[in-house]
Amino acid sequence: MIRRSVQVVIVGGGIIGIAVAYYLAKQGVDVVLVERGDLSSGTSGACNGGIAMQTKGSGIKLKVALKSREIYQNLNEELGEDLEYEMDGSMIIAETEEEVDYIHSLAERQRKIGLNVELLSRKEIRERQPALSDCVLASTFCSIDGTINPLKVSFGFAKAARKEGANIHTYTEVQGIQVHRGRVSAVITDRGNIRTETVVNAGGIWVPEIGNMVGAEIPIRPRRGMLLVTESIPPIIRGSLNSAKYLMSKYSEGTSGKTGKEISGGFGLRAAKNGNLLIGSSREFVGYDNNTTFEGISFIGREAVRLLPILRHVSLIRTFAGLRPSTPDGLPILGEVPEVKGFIMAAGHEGDGIALAPITGRLIADLIAKGEYPEELAQLNLQRFMQ
Repeated sequence: MIRRSVQVVIVGGGIIGIAVAYYLAKQGVDVVLVERGDLSSGTSGACNGGIAMQTKGSGIKLKVALKSREIYQNLNEELGEDLEYEMDGSMIIAETEEEVDYIHSLAERQRKIGLNVELLSRKEIRERQPALSDCVLASTFCSIDGTINPLKVSFGFAKAARKEGANIHTYTEVQGIQVHRGRVSAVITDRGNIRTETVVNAGGIWVPEIGNMVGAEIPIRPRRGMLLVTESIPPIIRGSLNSAKYLMSKYSEGTSGKTGKEISGGFGLRAAKNGNLLIGSSREFVGYDNNTTFEGISFIGREAVRLLPILRHVSLIRTFAGLRPSTPDGLPILGEVPEVKGFIMAAGHEGDGIALAPITGRLIADLIAKGEYPEELAQLNLQRFMQ
């Protein structure tokens, strides 16, 4: 039965909302999480599970990602679950002189923040990844990058949150949020009203819809990313691979880049524990359409085969697409919305939600339970779009 009065209501049952629920409950906060579908049935369940520091740029996102990675180091033990965490390293590969200059510059900036990134020679690239095409001119390598099973993390957080006293209600739709004298007062659901003074908006791509319930405009829109899954095969790569082309697309476009059905993106690949390869990814704004397309699959396939010719002989078994909550500057939105007391944001991570979930959960929980407002929240607050 749904609670009628609690300290905190979290709207959204993806990995971000579930992580917030866990860290709040762990601090003794009375919390209810509501999700209109099943847990991690949206963006969190449609990704490749990468925890790569190199792909986080060289600013505030990388700084918080490094803190999140520290939490991941001990999360298996903390949650009492095998999350399939592997620290097997990742490479960013460059095919053109422009891309070579880009990864060299990126590595230099990341080192200043404290990330140990190596620059590999062509000989070292061949030694580490003999299956790579000769078109690869240069590469970086980061030994602390890794992968995780995103569904196991989500359900591990949920199980632990329940043990700490959190109430999680799936297939429960939020229909409105009441505000009294400038402060949240209740959440209206299709299973009854919940009195509360604090709401965490962790609704992923649906965050703007939830924000509209309190009159807040949230600049998030869905960006589709398609991925391919191959048959299970013996290992052909070590660690994860990403193309400089993908990162240049990611950090140069913002949400003012390609629109409609134009496809950008690049190559990213990792092997799952069972031997399947997850290959991505496209980047495009097509509203809430999460279908795969022939054009998108072909784009990814061409990129993959050019860089790893051996893939010509590997069969695909499925394709899928995820809708990632994208912000204008590519950074998440965290913290309280100024106009509405008690309405707190935890969204906009785009494709970095898995990597940033633990630190996001901890930051938001500490904000609510302890009133802590560190520099990370100051830089990632919604107010940055109001200046």
